[in-house]
Parts: sequence; C-alpha cells; structure tokens
Amino acid sequence: MQICRTIAEIRAAVAHMRTAGTVGLVTTMGALHAGHMALIKAASAHPNVVATIFVNPSQFGNASDLNSYPRTEDTDLAMLKQAGVTTAFIPSVGEIYPDGDETIVETTNLANMLHGLTRPGHYRGVATVVTKLFNIIGADAAYFGEKDYQQLAVIRTMVRDLHTPVAIHGVPTVRETDGLAMSSRNVRLTPADRSAAPILIASLTAADALLKSGETVETTIDAIAATIASQPLARLGAVDIVDPITFAPATGKPNGPVGIMISATFGDVMLIDQKEVTP
Repeated sequence: MQICRTIAEIRAAVAHMRTAGTVGLVTTMGALHAGHMALIKAASAHPNVVATIFVNPSQFGNASDLNSYPRTEDTDLAMLKQAGVTTAFIPSVGEIYPDGDETIVETTNLANMLHGLTRPGHYRGVATVVTKLFNIIGADAAYFGEKDYQQLAVIRTMVRDLHTPVAIHGVPTVRETDGLAMSSRNVRLTPADRSAAPILIASLTAADALLKSGETVETTIDAIAATIASQPLARLGAVDIVDPITFAPATGKPNGPVGIMISATFGDVMLIDQKEVTP
C-alpha cells in the first residue's frame, strides 16, 4: 500500500492506477472501525481503492471537539493495508487549506435545515472538504455510510449541482452487537454513557413499529422524544421524520418511505442515527 501526503503525490499515484482500471474512494477522518471497513469492501468493486485520512477542521463546531477527536494513524494504516487498499492519502491541514484559502462549498438549503441546525456549519465543512478531495483524487466512485442520512444527501446534491464526475454510493450502517451505530466518536464515551447509547436504536426501532402500525408522524416524534428522555444520560438534540428525496418534513400518516433522523448527546459526545421506514 502506497502512502501519499501531498496533492502531487496522490495525483501521480492515481494517474498510475488508472492503467489498471477504475478508482474507488473512501474518505475518512481516521479512527477506523468495522463501518469504515464495510465502505472499503464496497469500494473494492474497483481494481484500485484510495482511502483518505484527514481530520477536517472546517466541519467541527468548536475547538475542543476537534482537539479531542481520536487520531490513530498507525492502527488505521494497518487496517487499510489488511483490507487491500491501494493507496492512503493523509494530507496535512495546510495541504488541504493553504494560506489564503477562502472558497467554500455549501448546499444552501439542505445544509441549513434539520440536523444542520443543530450542527451549524458542519455540512458546509463536509461539502467543502469532500469537493476538494474529489478534485484532488478524481475517483470514479465514492462510498459513504448511510448513518448520516442528511450528509449523504448533501454530498449527492453537491455532486449533482456541480456536475462532478463521480458516482456516489451509500453503504448500510454497521452496528455493534447491542445495536449502537459504529462511530469513531464512540471511543470517547464513558462506560456509563456507552451503556446508555443504545437508546438511539431502541427509539428508532420503536418508531418503525409505530409508523407501520398506522401512527402519525407527530405521535411517532413524541414517542422518540419520550424514549430518549427515559434515559437520564441522554440529551435529545433533534428528531426529524422527512421525505427521503426532498427532505421536506413528513406529516400525518405517511403513504410512502420516510427517513427518521435523531441526534442525542451523551456527556460531551453527540451521536447520530437514522432509519428509513416504509409504513
């Protein structure tokens, strides 16, 4: 596995790869887990796989959250090598955001609604860095987890609007044995908070059953909030039930699929989860 740390190096590596076929891309912030490996496996449909490790400062709401984000480069590289990744791209902040950098990318509506309101600027930071990585690497396809339902929609919208020549693929959420969605943030949970965190999947499972039994969106949202409130270590951030295409809020009894998105904070760690339901 080749390791590149500059734009010139990764572009040269990708140019060489193309002699052997197409390139699949997985963008990460490191602290890799089985969820990332599922993305790598999906990307392995291509002869070449590039994985990036870059803790993107522009998508963090505060400095303490950025500083406390786990950084495990040696372990990450061992996992990528074992998974058969062709090349790892690990740029510095200065490489991605050079002095004088002033350009941002934002899906002006989608980034500033729903969970975008609980994480101001987050999706703008994601869209900006992903656009940069797409431009630098020029992969044929990129793979993202479905756990962040809105983020995947932001990336798909961005690619559509900017006519970026990359296919976007969503990969189902990978979960721990107790149902907690895998996340690099999970390692920051205290033992007590970690035990409390499966309340997220419990609330989603209950919501699924309610909608399928004919309950309204409004009743289901109240039930999710009540379930989260039943866990004293959880603080509800947001709960939204939306049309999976337009992300308009769903109301009444849905007559088609809906996406349920929730976020909750445990200590100082915010976790998100989602479920798409067809009543």
